[in-house]
Order: sequence, then C-alpha cells, then structure tokens
Amino acid sequence: MNIVVLVKQVPDTYSERKLADSDHTLDRESADAVLDEINERAVEEALQLQSAHGGEVTVVSVGPDRATDAIRKALSMGADKAVHVSDEALHGTDAIGTAKVLAKAVGTIEGVDLVLAGNEATDGRVGAVPAMVAELLGLPALTHARKVEVDGAVVKVERETDEGVLHLQASLPAVISVNEKINEPRYPSFKGIMAAKKKPVSTLTVADLGVDTADLGIDGAWTKVLESAPKPPRSAGQRVEDEGDGGTKVAEYLVGQKLI
Repeated sequence: MNIVVLVKQVPDTYSERKLADSDHTLDRESADAVLDEINERAVEEALQLQSAHGGEVTVVSVGPDRATDAIRKALSMGADKAVHVSDEALHGTDAIGTAKVLAKAVGTIEGVDLVLAGNEATDGRVGAVPAMVAELLGLPALTHARKVEVDGAVVKVERETDEGVLHLQASLPAVISVNEKINEPRYPSFKGIMAAKKKPVSTLTVADLGVDTADLGIDGAWTKVLESAPKPPRSAGQRVEDEGDGGTKVAEYLVGQKLI
C-alpha cells in the first residue's frame, strides 16, 4: 500500500506570530517553525497503516527551503521518502493555489493508494485543502476522520460531528483528512533521526509540475489582506472594592460591557 502524507511547516503556536509589513502575509521568519502537530498525526496514521498492510510512505510538502526541517521530522518518524515543492513564486499563494500544487506533486508519485492529511493547519485554519486536492485528483474525500481502517480495496472512516458519529467508506484510491483524536504520534528515535538524513527528498519547482504561475502568489490569490495592525496591548482591569455592594458593582460593570 503506497501512502502519501501532505505535511506543512507552520509557525510554532507558542511563538508570537505577526504579519509582514510589506505585503501583510504571515511573517514566517519571525517565529520558530515546526511540523504542524495535526500533520504528525497524519504521518503516524500512515505508518500504522503501512505496518498493517506494507508498502511505502511518501511525505509531500509545499514551502520554502526551511520546510526541509519539517520534512526531516516526518522522515525521522518513519516515512520512507519525500517530495518538497519549493519556489519563490509560491509566496502568498492561497488555499486554492496550494491545493493545485499539492495535487500536481501527488501526481508525480506512481501507484498512490491513499492520501492522508491533517484536517486543518494551525496557521491558516482553512480546513478545505484536503477536499480541494481530492477534487483536483478526481478522488473521493473522507474528511475529519477519527478512525481509519483499510479492508482490501475499501477504506472506512469514522467522522465525529456535533450530531454524532458518521461511518463513511470509499474505494481506493482516496483522500482522507484526520482530526486530533485519530492517534498519538510517536517520538522519533535517535536511530530514526540519523536515518532520516539519508532518506531521499526530491525537490521540485512550479515549472517542474507545470502549474500556471498566474494561479499562484499574492496576485493569483482569490483573497488579499489590504491592511493590518498589531493587536492592541491589554488594558488594565477594573478593580472592585467590596463594601457590601460588590455584587451590585460587578453586575453594573457587566451591564456596561453589554455582557448581561
């Protein structure tokens, strides 16, 4: 079973994140960069399926040169090889353009049975890229999975919603996005970290994939941030002295804030 996992390097959620002054895109150099945690779960699920059914796990990522750190993290967990799409033309690309590039990158890999991804990245939280990739590849999309099971040429997933648990199935090949309940990702071992340095990583450009650059970058994006400002500093709170009427003062404050 040949599995592709879509991964993304994102700013660490514990770092201070900001937009660049020049074009209002995410300033990725201003924060520590990590492999998105939901992608770690997608890699883990791929490795578990590989252990059960055999085959190969290939990691695919779109991002700048520094994204190789995230790719190596996935390889150190146990993935076999990687495809890294890196091109200056990608700067500012929106979810639609990213999905087109990812679909083309997946298309360079022969015999793909399953494409796994996280349900949404922590930097953008669009939550639609896996479904877009499935549409572009002409494959069924099974999204927000908390459990994945492969039975022959059929894949079955459980999707948890506010209304209950849905049971979905589709014929392979298919695209699946997973949520945070799918598993607990393993920690790379020292042996895995050392082995990752020798695993093959193919680097491709937009031209290699034949993607129209008109669909990429800030100019090709369907949305654009026109203006941004830093979050204002937190103001001091209001102190209430309780002289027997503290409850009344708190209630009056909440009414003034239109909270009650």
